[in-house]
Amino acid sequence: MLKIVPDNDDTNHHDDGAAAGSSLLDAIARDGARQMLATALQAEVAAYVDAAADDVDDNGHRLVVRNGYHATREVTTAAGSVPVRAPRINDKRHDPATGERKRFASAILPAWARKSPQVAEVLPLLYLHGLSSSDFAPALEQFLGSADGLSPATITRLTSQWQDEAAAFNTRSLAGTDYVYVWVDGIHLKVRLNQDKICLLVMIGVRADGTKELIALDDGHRENTESWADLLRDCKRRGMAAPVLAIGDGALGFWAAVRDVFPPTREQRCWFHKIANVLNALPTSAQPSAKKALAEIWQAEDRAHAETAAMAFAEEYGAKWPKAVAKVPPQAGGAPTDDLDLLLEFYDYPAEHWIHLRTTNPIESTFATVRLRQRVTKGPGSRAAGIAMAFKLIESAQTRWRAVNAPHLVALVRAGAIFEKGRLVERPHDQTDHRSEDRQQAA
Repeated sequence: MLKIVPDNDDTNHHDDGAAAGSSLLDAIARDGARQMLATALQAEVAAYVDAAADDVDDNGHRLVVRNGYHATREVTTAAGSVPVRAPRINDKRHDPATGERKRFASAILPAWARKSPQVAEVLPLLYLHGLSSSDFAPALEQFLGSADGLSPATITRLTSQWQDEAAAFNTRSLAGTDYVYVWVDGIHLKVRLNQDKICLLVMIGVRADGTKELIALDDGHRENTESWADLLRDCKRRGMAAPVLAIGDGALGFWAAVRDVFPPTREQRCWFHKIANVLNALPTSAQPSAKKALAEIWQAEDRAHAETAAMAFAEEYGAKWPKAVAKVPPQAGGAPTDDLDLLLEFYDYPAEHWIHLRTTNPIESTFATVRLRQRVTKGPGSRAAGIAMAFKLIESAQTRWRAVNAPHLVALVRAGAIFEKGRLVERPHDQTDHRSEDRQQAA
């Protein structure tokens, strides 16, 4: 039987017994990780060699064979730092298109990799939360079992690399991507800076295939119209087409900017921001019932029911708290004002998309953990470094974003399909067919 903790009374009675047991447990975990990684690498190499078994030279010798091992290297994983000797392959084949020698590339352990993606994700988060480059090694060495790859020089090099990646991201071409929906917000982060906050202008879009993607992340200094207009013009210069619908807080300077840069784009105000604004204009005792009444508006089954609920809200709270009602104002007779119309714009799109279009939750949820832990450190830090860290956090989160519901309907929205009560009632080609029939009848 394998015993993780030695079974003797002396060990159990010593003060350092728990620590010794913990160290042994960590050692066993690291050794298990090393063995599993070695086994996986061996299986990956064997599969590669076997797949090329029929590729031989004129003498019948295989063109793809094993060729010993690479030098041992330490790889930092979530289980700690483990030594790895990756198998090596001699591939004598040539690419028929380029004429270059083919090379084996491990999907498990990429060339020169020194840390797993999970560990790499932790580094920008810790830096953004205030851990200095000189603190990484002592802070993580006991947890990971090694300080390899965590020296101040390495961390400084990584932050510089991340800044370059963020800069390249914000200059890439957008011509080949169609963003149908766009969420926008200004995120204020008070991290690593004691002079002022970072104001990040964030744009996340939905591509025609329904997947979500970060479009832009820029230091706007302020959320004013000029900052947003600069960002939108830059996106337009790089090939971005006007989105069908933009979703954001009503207080943003974005709206004046988007009307100037992308006039066709429709506007949807974020209900979470609106609810907070309405409740702030009410006494605490009235907020629970008002919140339920507001839910009757934005969770209504269609636009007509939402307008009716807005009228009911005005009648219930208008006499005592007119400032609160003025934030979701219906007109006499039930017709919505422009302000309410912008809150109900999402009803003109597929019902499956309503849950995505009513709020800026994709942005809020991404930055939630950062906002909860934000701190100002002693050092002034660097705005560029802070933005680069935020970029790496979003880049990491983006891999876990889910596509919108009914992604196949996104392309129909771009094509101009008409939806009533959330259901598709007319496709663009149907409109063309009707016009053709009308012309034939007129002839």
